[in-house]
Amino acid sequence: MPEGIASHLRYPVDFFNIQAKMFGLYHMTRANVFYNKEDVWDLPRELYGSDGGEQSMDSYYVIMKLPGEEKEEFVLLLPFVPTQKSNMIAWLAARSDGENSGNMILYQFPKQKLIYGPRQIEARIDQDPVISQQLTLWSQSGSRVVRGNLLVIPIERSLLYVEPLYLQAQTSQLPELKRVIVSYDNKIAMEETLSKSLMSIFGVSNTIKKDLQALEKIAQPTTQESSATEKKKEWPVLVLDAKRQLAAAEEKQRAGDWAGYGISLAELSKTLKQLEQQANQNIGASEQPEEMSTPTEE
Repeated sequence: MPEGIASHLRYPVDFFNIQAKMFGLYHMTRANVFYNKEDVWDLPRELYGSDGGEQSMDSYYVIMKLPGEEKEEFVLLLPFVPTQKSNMIAWLAARSDGENSGNMILYQFPKQKLIYGPRQIEARIDQDPVISQQLTLWSQSGSRVVRGNLLVIPIERSLLYVEPLYLQAQTSQLPELKRVIVSYDNKIAMEETLSKSLMSIFGVSNTIKKDLQALEKIAQPTTQESSATEKKKEWPVLVLDAKRQLAAAEEKQRAGDWAGYGISLAELSKTLKQLEQQANQNIGASEQPEEMSTPTEE
């Protein structure tokens, strides 16, 4: 096969789904554990569609940097939960790039630590008083709420959960994106855009929000930036970058430009990682005692 075509091959999703389903049982390598089915894994459940019914979570493609790797790559991802439980126990990824094409990698979470699974995140969304009230209000105003697919995005040793909410009028068949729900650690937020949800999650101050509004009027996207410049970016610029990258990804998706769509998602993943790093730095700095200033003579 010509190299120009082979480089665009991706791991087949139907084949991966069959493998993942079988792997839920055959990952057990000890005979007694396998015989007694002591550690069976299932596909996670999520709430989806206008009726909010449960369905098995679909595998999805994402550009991310796998643990131990130096650069991002195109992978097909699917989480696992223990049978008859909702917490996440592992995720399986199928690789598509370069010499790793066709290989699979499994990341397991420690059993003694609770990692929220997709259904638990859905329950937290429904239990949030602000979100629940808004969903009820929309459902009573001649329209219906359509829940999008919940995405689990691994970032380093953390997980970011993102779910879009659409509103569809009874007289229309075209849902309109109204809110984006983001969950990280023990925090959950629902805002009009992804950037606003990220600001709520990571605790951006009112001062930075005002700066962000001012920057949004004058800031223009740049095409090339050095790694040194990226490391020095502050909260407002990073959030603006995430907003632009998401908009670019959605535009390329509508145009069918899947290569450009993947590049935009990779850039968005890098920006989210920088946001996480700055959040951790800010938390650490806030825990340090303030130093007393020494008066000086002019």
